[in-house]
Amino acid sequence: MSFLLSLSRLIDAVSLGFGKLIMWLILGATVISAANAAMRKTFNIGSNAFLEIQWYLFAGVFMLGVGYVLLKNDHVRIDFLSSRLSRRTNAIIDAIGIVVFTIPFAIIMIDLAWPYFMRAYHSGEMSQNAGGLIRWPVIALIPIGFSLLLLQAASELIKRIGFLTGHREQPFSVEHGKTNEEMLAQEMAAEREAEVARAFATSGRH
Repeated sequence: MSFLLSLSRLIDAVSLGFGKLIMWLILGATVISAANAAMRKTFNIGSNAFLEIQWYLFAGVFMLGVGYVLLKNDHVRIDFLSSRLSRRTNAIIDAIGIVVFTIPFAIIMIDLAWPYFMRAYHSGEMSQNAGGLIRWPVIALIPIGFSLLLLQAASELIKRIGFLTGHREQPFSVEHGKTNEEMLAQEMAAEREAEVARAFATSGRH
């Protein structure tokens, strides 16, 4: 199990690296978008290549960030239900979901996307827009993104099994133990308690 946990940490490091990369992709897309808009408004100059590179960068953000989102435990889940279950029950549900849904889905998407990418690569497929870009780099993001998802799903499965077998204290990365929704729910609950306390204090004075 120690080897698998070490492998999980290595995969997590890869996902974190891609998480840092997509921050730069967002910055690049923002700068290009602003420059393109300024050129259009100021000099009436535009380029389909500039438009398409924005789309490519945004595609990179979404496809290269799927593993990072899974690592951060920020993927969509029904927190209304999961917050009422024990960590062990949640870990079992997560493990089943990863094995039954996430891993097969990622494998199927890689299997479907790889031939599509190879055809585009060998044919040198270009954008149909005048002055557009070559297509295979952005198509390559599909199998790459789902490969990253597959790797991170394997890492998360190792963590859940490690937790269930007593080899880990947490079923997820310790520093990412709570989702944004859970933290928001806690803040809202704290605010409600404060309001109730104020109401009792006010009624007591009357």
